Amino acid sequence: MRKKDDEKEKSIKEAVIKLILQEGFHGTSISKIAKLAGVSPATVYIYFENKEIMLQDIYSEYSEEIFDYLLNRVNRGMEGQQLIEILVRSYYNYIRENKEIFSFVEQFSNCPSLSGSCSEIKGICNINNLIAEMKNSRIIKDYNNDNLLAIIFYPVKAIAVDNRKSETERADLLREMIKIIQDALLI
Repeated sequence: MRKKDDEKEKSIKEAVIKLILQEGFHGTSISKIAKLAGVSPATVYIYFENKEIMLQDIYSEYSEEIFDYLLNRVNRGMEGQQLIEILVRSYYNYIRENKEIFSFVEQFSNCPSLSGSCSEIKGICNINNLIAEMKNSRIIKDYNNDNLLAIIFYPVKAIAVDNRKSETERADLLREMIKIIQDALLI
C-alpha cells in the first residue's frame, strides 16, 4: 500500500470543495477531483474509500474546524456582553476568511442524506455546553438552545455572506446586530 502524503490530501480536499461548489454533488466525480488535485484517481482512493465517505469526512473535519475556531476565542470567565460579541465576531470572521470552506459546510448541512450520518460532531456539543453554562450562570435567558443558536449565528451569517454591501456597511450591520443579540439574550 502506498504511503499517504499530507500535501496530496490537502490538494484533494481543496479540489473536492471547489468542485462541489461549482458542480454540485452529482457533477463531482473522483476523476474530476483527481484531475483538479493533480493526482491519479487511485491516489484519491488511498485517502477515501468512496465519494460519499470522502464528503462526510471532509464535512466533519471542517465543521469541527468552525466550532474550534469559535470556542478557542472564548474564555469562560468573560462577561456576557463580551462572550456574545466574541462568538458573533468570531463566526463572522471565520465566514469572511474561509468563504469556500464555509460554503461547502453550509451546502453539505442542507443535504439530509449526506449530513445525517455526521451527527457525531463534537463541536456542536461543545457549543451547546457553552450555551447551557451561560444559561446556568444566568448570563443569558433560558430559551431553547436551537433558538439561542439561531439568534446568535443566523443573522451573522446573513451579514457575512452579503456581498452587495461594502466592508464598512457590513461592519456597521455587525456592530448593530451584536447589540440586538445582547439586548435580546442577556439577563
